[in-house]
Amino acid sequence: MELTRLIVLRHGETAWNVDTRIQGQLDIGLNATGLWQADQLGQALGGEEFDAVYASDLSRAWMTAEGVARHQRTQPIPEPRLRERAFGCFEGLTFAEIENGMPAEARLWRTRDPEFAPAGGGESLLAFRSRVIGVASELAARHAGGQIALVAHGGVMDVLYRAATGQELQAPRTWHLGNAAINRLLWTPQGFTLVGWGDTAHLTQLASSQPDR
Repeated sequence: MELTRLIVLRHGETAWNVDTRIQGQLDIGLNATGLWQADQLGQALGGEEFDAVYASDLSRAWMTAEGVARHQRTQPIPEPRLRERAFGCFEGLTFAEIENGMPAEARLWRTRDPEFAPAGGGESLLAFRSRVIGVASELAARHAGGQIALVAHGGVMDVLYRAATGQELQAPRTWHLGNAAINRLLWTPQGFTLVGWGDTAHLTQLASSQPDR
């Protein structure tokens, strides 16, 4: 049976990441650190061979994908289904503002109620998981026997990690979702398996060259 190797990448840092502000599907670009991370990521993956590099069309992921593609013989392909979870009325707010202003909704979010969807067009975890697993499986099947990169968001990384390790949606997160970390999965028609997670050696080895925020 042919399998597909996936390298799944979270975008580089944004100012809103630093501020713990919910981005969701708002189009926030990378900050100076994020641009540096994208370039380091591209260099670290320069020796890899990709059949395709797919990216969320939101700027922070797209700019990261461009950093990867600069070191490849391909251009990133926009895939809107790789966008972050839609957070509706939470978008633009910090964690503290959500806790203080919407305590009931914050509790449902914090306890990972799978059916809770924030008002104003937010997605439930169930709907989000269905979207992410659907598009990742479709793209992997399209390149069976090869290797692809998916450049997306923290929530997308979380869904794929859970799918590869059998973690339930409501299980507390015990794994890191680092900006510009390298994560590796395998896909077969039976699903995803984990190969490696959270590799940030490319970011720590040259940390002295990182720009000021």
